[in-house]
Amino acid sequence: MTVALHWFLPTSGDGRTIVERFHANRSRGPSAQRDPDIDYLAQIARAAEQLGFEGVLTPTGTWCEDAWLSTAALIRETKRLKFLVAFRPGVISPTLAAQMASTYQRLSGGRLMLNIVTGGDAVEQRRFGDWHDHDQRYARTDEFLSIVRGVWSGTPFDFEGEHLRVEGATVLAPPDPVPPVYFGGSSPAALPVAARHSDVYLTWGEPPAQVAEKIGRVRELAERQGRTVRFGVRLHTISRDSSAEAWREAQRLLDALDPEQVRRAQAQLAASESIGQQRMVALHGGDLAKGVRGLEIHPNLWAGVGLVRGGAGTALVGDHGQVADLIEEYHSAGVDEFVLSGYPHLEEAYWFGEGVRPELARRGLLGGTRDPRVSTRPDRYVAAL
Repeated sequence: MTVALHWFLPTSGDGRTIVERFHANRSRGPSAQRDPDIDYLAQIARAAEQLGFEGVLTPTGTWCEDAWLSTAALIRETKRLKFLVAFRPGVISPTLAAQMASTYQRLSGGRLMLNIVTGGDAVEQRRFGDWHDHDQRYARTDEFLSIVRGVWSGTPFDFEGEHLRVEGATVLAPPDPVPPVYFGGSSPAALPVAARHSDVYLTWGEPPAQVAEKIGRVRELAERQGRTVRFGVRLHTISRDSSAEAWREAQRLLDALDPEQVRRAQAQLAASESIGQQRMVALHGGDLAKGVRGLEIHPNLWAGVGLVRGGAGTALVGDHGQVADLIEEYHSAGVDEFVLSGYPHLEEAYWFGEGVRPELARRGLLGGTRDPRVSTRPDRYVAAL
């Protein structure tokens, strides 16, 4: 079975150090060296498309630009690239979300994927006017996705739940195709929602054994619902022609941090209600003194990014063959989709696309299928990467 490769659009800014704007906080540290203007984002999107990535993830939060608007502006800048649009279901009407997705599919020729971000930080949720607690947010997401699916049915849809209620909800026309739903969450409140609604369950880059354990739990819950779910992992990557070069780059990123930056970031992350975030923090313990190789928590899996960044905090580090080995190990654990990024995102897309991707192809892990929804050109193929 082949894997799907996706890249990332840094809509909070980009640079040659670990970007410190994340989730609940806009860093008090130095700002990104590259602003997330449309020209720079278009450069990354076009590079991702040229290098064979299937799609790009665009984040959501008060710390970055809006994902819907940013990616809509890039539709005409690309031909086949798909956009994995992250958004928070608690701050938008489900009927409006269903309408936006349907419109997006028609305007883009079927290139939308949806990343549902329930939200694990009460501080940021309150900035959006959301005062639900952690478990209530997941219960509301469950209702939200039930409504969205119902609205897409093509007939007026009624729903009354504990958190949401609609009557006769419709859109001009259902999306064609229906965009796949990507969903993450590690808590007991999140996993049943993932099993009921997700097409792809996303997790952050814990070591393969921990990822496999989580995959097993979600798969079992989904099977009880009569559903099949695919699995994806969110990781950074530092891939070079030699292992020594890759680890020197990791060391350079680490050298750019100071203990006070790490302390502030870890204090913020410790306050997160997200179980997934707590699991990320546990991988490194916030200890900058461990040094670059001391933060290697599994062969070629480095936790240094998580010292100052919320969310995905681990990176694949090594030569192109070693990075491919670790991707293959995750694939053996049940992961089919990889959402990757690096600093800076433009340059690292080329390092991975020109170095690791050919190695994966040699191993038979990449494939291609014609997708007429995306292009009418007879020689255009969409990589089922």
